[in-house]
Amino acid sequence: RYVNGHAKKHYEDAQIPMTNHKKTEKQEKVQHTVCMDCSSYSTYCYRCDDFVVNDTKLGLVQKVREHLQNLENSAFPSDRHRKRKLLENSSLNSKLLKVNGSTTALCATGLRNLGNTCFMNAILQSLSNIQQFCCYFKELPAVELRNGKTAGRRTYHTRSQGDNNVSLVEEFRKTLCALWQGSQTAFSPESLFYVVWKIMPNFRGYQQQDAHEFMRYLLDHLHLELQGGFNGVSRSVILQENSSLSSASNKCCINGASTVVTAIFGGILQNEVNCLICGTESRKFDPFLDLSLDIPSQFRNKRTKNQESGPMCTLRDCLRSFTDLEELDETELYMCHKCKKKQKSTKKFWIQKLPKVLCLHLKRFHWTAYLRNKVDTYVEFPLRGLDMKCYLLEPENSGPESCLYDLAAVVVHHGSGVGSGHYTAYAAHEGRWFHFNDSTVTLTDEETVVKAKAYILFYVERQAKSGSDKL
Repeated sequence: RYVNGHAKKHYEDAQIPMTNHKKTEKQEKVQHTVCMDCSSYSTYCYRCDDFVVNDTKLGLVQKVREHLQNLENSAFPSDRHRKRKLLENSSLNSKLLKVNGSTTALCATGLRNLGNTCFMNAILQSLSNIQQFCCYFKELPAVELRNGKTAGRRTYHTRSQGDNNVSLVEEFRKTLCALWQGSQTAFSPESLFYVVWKIMPNFRGYQQQDAHEFMRYLLDHLHLELQGGFNGVSRSVILQENSSLSSASNKCCINGASTVVTAIFGGILQNEVNCLICGTESRKFDPFLDLSLDIPSQFRNKRTKNQESGPMCTLRDCLRSFTDLEELDETELYMCHKCKKKQKSTKKFWIQKLPKVLCLHLKRFHWTAYLRNKVDTYVEFPLRGLDMKCYLLEPENSGPESCLYDLAAVVVHHGSGVGSGHYTAYAAHEGRWFHFNDSTVTLTDEETVVKAKAYILFYVERQAKSGSDKL
């Protein structure tokens, strides 16, 4: 549709007015050039910038679908046999692992790339391996978005069925349920992506997008939709079934009532600003779902292979840079209420409340005068025991292990620019690490994970020994 641009070229050619021939009545009508996805049979119109819902009176779209299905089922039997044999062999090799001498099945399922959608796939795979968050959605009751004559039929066009029939929570739930099922083939998150198009216009089209930006939009929209209830069940009723989630989320509400999004990812920052002229101190509390950390400037210069002796940037350096006292520059002068004018000031962040899942975003993309550059510096990060106690506002009120976090997932950006490159994810599942590269899932080891140039890190709060393992 967009990547190779072949069908789009047909659309553009169809819009060129005919000059050498007399226009007929039909030719004066605007052309609707459509294309069909040969794997899912969904039909897309370029002029409407939407997926085709209504067929023609003769049912031409359905006839094309049936023709493609017949070709797939009957034509080229030798090719189909060879393809099936290759798939069986590759799936057998990738789905079976030797663990402690015995062979076990690899139950991880990949996500198909729908056209530069690796940014979405990496985030979905990461979230699917955050057990507290994932289990909540998987245990929600299913919603039947269609009824009457359309019930039970395969859906080709969820994006165009109207706002009343679009549920991000439902499609997100279906996608999470499809992962870790031990499926032989990769799952296509097509329905979820169409809903994303419907409610998040920023992500329309098939250009490469920023994974962190997508994650924030996704969490914010899940939060908003859950506030309005789900499948007739009030959000508060669902949260009340779990008192620990409810009490935690009530403390860090973002945009209204609390949901599982704020219960899991929600924390609170204290922002202190001090006027350097009169010494007046201003404090405010800001809820957050993730922390965006700068990579300190002294580590940003690329090191060559012959310059490995330089200092290595660590995650602690980035956290320290985020929380350290800094003087605001001339463009960020603080309006002092005592001085009644903008004055030079200092700013410092404290973490007032830590979340259950700490999401850390490393700011690898920076604007220069002409373009957006990527900071390719390697940042060392711990797999276990990230201690956040020294960044807390009141560390004395925290238990000995309540501030320790263990890594659950890492999103990596490969390439040089934000509008290009490729996203993959590493995530831990039942004590084993996996590498998720769109439809390909491979078992990996801790040594490989720690070498990754992380873009987004998901740390899960370590459970106290006396506490329950399950929320």
